[in-house]
Amino acid sequence: MGRLNGGTNEGKQHFSHQHVLKQIVNPTETLTCNACEKPNNSNKPFYGCNTCQYFLHENCFNAPRILNHSSHPLHPLTLHQIPSYASGSYICNACGSVGNGFCYNCVDCDFDIHLQCASCPSSILVDKLPHQLEIQYGYPEDSEYVCDICSVMMNNDNWFYYCGGCDFASHLNCAIISPEVGVFPKQQRPNPNSNPSRNSHVNAAVEMINSVNDDHDRFIAAQIAAQIDARGRRAMLDLI
Repeated sequence: MGRLNGGTNEGKQHFSHQHVLKQIVNPTETLTCNACEKPNNSNKPFYGCNTCQYFLHENCFNAPRILNHSSHPLHPLTLHQIPSYASGSYICNACGSVGNGFCYNCVDCDFDIHLQCASCPSSILVDKLPHQLEIQYGYPEDSEYVCDICSVMMNNDNWFYYCGGCDFASHLNCAIISPEVGVFPKQQRPNPNSNPSRNSHVNAAVEMINSVNDDHDRFIAAQIAAQIDARGRRAMLDLI
């Protein structure tokens, strides 16, 4: 199965399991994460209880219990181990598929999203496109989109990626071939005592930087943040 992490730290407690979970380094067999229901597809560590055959990706283990997400600005989302519905499953408001594992939920609104959907980046690059695709949490009224990657009509209740300049739309999972729990974007609330125009530029830059998941995307995000900040400064000068 893999080598258990040694040392004085025998493991960590997680709210979802009654036993301490030990880190499994370099697992040698396929393990399925009880949180996101995805197998390990790399040598990234797992936390597990061999007695109960209960396993969590390291990223899933560290997922925040409370999440402020831009897709649902009215209320914070709470991480649940078990869906709160009698069926024992839920329909993800982001991708539209059924989930049986962990979910972020707003009980007031019956709003549920997968762990991996909650950490989808706000902007991504797709091969052969000159622009980034921006995540869209809703559709314009009376609009319909066909996924330009799989050519299937998209459900207008779900999130999607879109570039207005190219008129290019995509399902979440078509744009991100292997969605993985990673960085969770947090809703940025403006400071009422500061300039609202500048806040909107700064918040967009912060959300972009928080959502990227690797070095390449970090480089792209830094360039975009600098451009946004420059536009914000020019806007302030124009107002003066």
